[in-house]
Amino acid sequence: MRFPVKTKLPPLFNTVHIIRDNFKRQQFKEYELLTKALKYMARNTMLPSKTRLQAQLKLNALPNYTHFTQVKNRCIASGSSRHVISDFRLCRQQFRSKALNGELPGVKKGVW
Repeated sequence: MRFPVKTKLPPLFNTVHIIRDNFKRQQFKEYELLTKALKYMARNTMLPSKTRLQAQLKLNALPNYTHFTQVKNRCIASGSSRHVISDFRLCRQQFRSKALNGELPGVKKGVW
């Protein structure tokens, strides 16, 4: 897998897993329109079968890191892939500590 040289990352992106996940997100974003167009062409029964087959072959020739299934939610603070709250992109431990310190605007401890 080849990583682009001019990738700007926030200062917290320090682990290999986070860098790899960020790279996959960027690649998915770049190839998203092409993938959708090829999928539409391959599944459209109104097109000739030769065109559909060519679209399917081009779709299969795309690299794996351009697929959405390769993107995994990771915590941007710790790099953990478990218990990630997708709205904040933080794992539950980091979310809890930042919320208690008041670093997350609009989030406060619930009191019944």
